[in-house]
Amino acid sequence: MSEMSHTALPVLSLDDDSCRFATALGECFREYGFALVTDHGIEPAAIEKGWAITKAFFALPETEKRQYHIPGGGGARGYTPFGTEVAKDAAIHDLKEFWHIGRELPDGDPRKATMPDNIWPDRPEGFRQAALDLYDAMDSAGATILSRIGLYLGADDTLFDDAIKGGNSVLRFLHYPPLPSETKGALRAQAHGDINLITLLLGAEEAGLQILVRDGTWLDINPPPGALVINIGDMLERLTNNVLPSTTHRVRNPDGTRARYSRYSMPFFLHLRSDYRMETLPCCISPDNPDRYPDVMTADQMLTQRLREIGLM
Repeated sequence: MSEMSHTALPVLSLDDDSCRFATALGECFREYGFALVTDHGIEPAAIEKGWAITKAFFALPETEKRQYHIPGGGGARGYTPFGTEVAKDAAIHDLKEFWHIGRELPDGDPRKATMPDNIWPDRPEGFRQAALDLYDAMDSAGATILSRIGLYLGADDTLFDDAIKGGNSVLRFLHYPPLPSETKGALRAQAHGDINLITLLLGAEEAGLQILVRDGTWLDINPPPGALVINIGDMLERLTNNVLPSTTHRVRNPDGTRARYSRYSMPFFLHLRSDYRMETLPCCISPDNPDRYPDVMTADQMLTQRLREIGLM
């Protein structure tokens, strides 16, 4: 595979006419599985607080961070230490550590069987509120993006409303530390596809994110400051009968002096509700594209299967 492609993804504005935006978004997803979106409605202040608590938490001593790690918990909540996650079918662990925040649920909610309580660190101050504010903002932006996908697929803007209501979505605060002197072939994130419906990513302005395009080359993703990088996950690829592809991507290691610096990002993995039955969307089945996924599973069954494959369960 080549290391570079010279194609650039267009930058789309969510302020555009909804049908025009839906067409442009869908065409970009269909070609690349990725899109760059500005004017997404997430307040800059919420983003800045997210960066502040992310950097402050990962600067804490290792022993303090590990107090919030739950062995056997699948990384669903709290802290996952450096060198834990491995891409599907990869032999080497990624060079990263992260923290997961999920949806807050009231006491006694039956969804807690698949959506455990959040864990909150004692430091830094303000972590909980800043994290929840950003979670809610990204959850809302993601629902809007899915409404436009519904339009593109020839349905309507409510196509995914029931499927994601109370969904098992996760906000990840992610830290790639300065590289060790010898990486032994490891990358900050090995080539992989995401599990969920769509991923909304803040922080790709720092170089490193690449996607694998159809001609077998790796395309650098360079969004404007504050833009969201949005990509299709495996669950949406399955629901759309491969109309919208889940594209392989990676975070390559930096060159030269940049290897001595940390990289941070904040992806939001927008998930279906856990009990949602993943049946292929009728609008994505045709004589030319018959149903590829006749065996139905729930969203939680698919998630559990994939978490085992990447070493988190």
